[in-house]
Amino acid sequence: MNSKTLLLVEDNPQDEMLTLRALRKAGLANKIEVARDGQQALDYLFRLGEFTDRDGPDLPTLVLLDIGLPRLSGLEVLERLRADSRTALLPVVILTSSDEERDRLQCYEIGANSFVRKPVDFAEFAETVTRLGVYWLLTNEPAPAR
Repeated sequence: MNSKTLLLVEDNPQDEMLTLRALRKAGLANKIEVARDGQQALDYLFRLGEFTDRDGPDLPTLVLLDIGLPRLSGLEVLERLRADSRTALLPVVILTSSDEERDRLQCYEIGANSFVRKPVDFAEFAETVTRLGVYWLLTNEPAPAR
């Protein structure tokens, strides 16, 4: 079994379903956790609240993060991740519907590893998610643990 975990942070149920379907169709056997708002994502990553006793590795191998989230935005989540030494090097890919240049710039300034716009077409969306999963979970060599 593959020990690499992916954390999908997505509040849109349709996009969540499409992302999970695309990753499974690509044959990625990784464990996929889902957080549906920014605060839940931070609680998962830092083992707080409902995730205090969660099983699994301390951190996922990859976070796929939407920008427009309830409670805390994706930008706020990314800022907090980069400000904490435990998550400063954690790969974070922004997967968003936003095509605003200022959002893209801000994400990179805060420390996103990649910014990917969600295609509207399902087939393109599935292909994009598949490529992200294969690259970040199979091809990329993550930073060594500190």
